[in-house]
Amino acid sequence: MDIKEYFARISYQGSYNKPDLATMSDIFQHHIQAVPFENLSIHCGERIELDLEATYNKIVRKKRGGWCMENNYLLSWVLKTLGYDVTLLGAKVYVPERDAYPDEINHLLLRVELDGKSYIVDAGFGMAYQMWQPMELISGRDQPQTPGVFRFQEENGIWYFEKVRRKQWVLNPSTSTSPNVENEVCRRVYLFTLQPRDIEEFRGCNAHLQTAPNSKFVLKSMCSLQTADGIRELVGWKLTEIKYNYRDNMDHVEITILAEEELEKTLREKFSLTLDKKFVPVDNKLF
Repeated sequence: MDIKEYFARISYQGSYNKPDLATMSDIFQHHIQAVPFENLSIHCGERIELDLEATYNKIVRKKRGGWCMENNYLLSWVLKTLGYDVTLLGAKVYVPERDAYPDEINHLLLRVELDGKSYIVDAGFGMAYQMWQPMELISGRDQPQTPGVFRFQEENGIWYFEKVRRKQWVLNPSTSTSPNVENEVCRRVYLFTLQPRDIEEFRGCNAHLQTAPNSKFVLKSMCSLQTADGIRELVGWKLTEIKYNYRDNMDHVEITILAEEELEKTLREKFSLTLDKKFVPVDNKLF
């Protein structure tokens, strides 16, 4: 594994001699705009391995993406290599359809200690709830970013991560999601504690999420990539392209339902992905 090879993968050409906030933020931004959040391995008959070298080969050499336990595990190696103080944390992702959090952790994120402050670094959530910069770990303070206003709320040692949504101008609303979700003002994303985690603690979760019949990742194929001004998402056959803050504090949303023969070209042109095996899209409406 070579840090310069990783930088080439994310097209990062900046300096990295000083482990400061500006460098970390720049690398983070390049990562989320180059490496998709995706679970396509599950829908190509591949196993997602919780192994740093395997993840490096997949994301850096094969130019694939990954989910949280791949993206953030790789990013933890990058930041540690550059001299940052990094701790793995575990989170429970909010399920809006059930208005609940799961019993067990199902998301990996990073805490970075830098100049006497703590930052949450999470390059592995994807979709429209992906932060665009590392966030200072401070409760109750709005932290505006291009995708919207993010914030943490702390209650009795439990930290809640949430995003304030903007209004959306959907070009073709008939293909959109349920109005209840679209009209939310503030969306809970996940909760976590500051208990340090070891990567071994995620092995059960990594296996469960790619095999359990009721896992969202089994029931839906998904791929998302942050762009310079928005995001692209492919869930099943539905391609959603969002331009953030298009006008008057409103996001511009365009949705296209793809034909089977358009999938491979879309993955290549919109997400810079080429898959080794046959991809079978899934979008089970249970989620």
